[in-house]
Amino acid sequence: MGDVRVAFGMQPVALPIDRILLSRKTPACLVTSRKYRQILASIQEVGLIEPLSVARLENRITQYLLLDGHVRLVALREMGHEAALCLVSTDDEAYTYNNRVNRLSTIQEHLMICRAIERGVSEERLAKVLNLDISMISKKRRLLDGVCAEATELLKDSHFCVDVARCIKKMKPTRQVECVELMISANNLTSPYAEALLLATTPSLLVKPEKPKKLAGVPPEQVARMERELDSVQGQYRLIEQSYGQDVLNLVIARGYLSKLLENSRVTRYLKQQQPEMFEQLCSIVEATALDR
Repeated sequence: MGDVRVAFGMQPVALPIDRILLSRKTPACLVTSRKYRQILASIQEVGLIEPLSVARLENRITQYLLLDGHVRLVALREMGHEAALCLVSTDDEAYTYNNRVNRLSTIQEHLMICRAIERGVSEERLAKVLNLDISMISKKRRLLDGVCAEATELLKDSHFCVDVARCIKKMKPTRQVECVELMISANNLTSPYAEALLLATTPSLLVKPEKPKKLAGVPPEQVARMERELDSVQGQYRLIEQSYGQDVLNLVIARGYLSKLLENSRVTRYLKQQQPEMFEQLCSIVEATALDR
């Protein structure tokens, strides 16, 4: 397998704004839109968080085409900035570039809010800029209070609501890491799943084990049953996870073997005549693409 080519520079660089060309025309009503005013106020208060995405124009070494960040660029121009931080693309696939840009994760948003407050920006001002209730700003600021470093590292690129963090904080560090790994593996970083994992946590792994766990409308006996069943499911999930990689590898190898086998015209002819149903099944296995993903 050949080396994978990086689609853009790993570090942002400062580029003169007058050398960046828009890839599409911005609407005339942009500067009066709510989104534009929000981004403008955000840049004024906390600076540019996400760099622009640009590509070098062919035969124009000193000029760049803007791939992502049109609203931010217009805002920077209005504020009188002469340069902007940019990620420079190494290809010209502008139509797929946005898919390669990681949006602001929940923890990055938390760090941005903390940094803004350290610079003297009030929570009231941040709430106005981000169009959030001030209580939500406070929750986002305290997002990681009580979350261990290992769990934070696992969640650093993920998007999740503050209620997920609230559930995690009620567990001890070892259980925090275990639950975060389960949520990420299941691609389910939702508050109901976090609540279920919290309910399935034994008292010895809770920060406040003396406080009884409650679920509205569910009697204690049913909660205890749910705990046992979820604990069993988690154990089965871990067993499957351990063998999943090897199982997929075996399936890929088997499909490759079948593909080579069906390229033999004599084998194909025999199967069509003697085992037509089996031939159809083998063809469907060879044509499957899910294992490549």
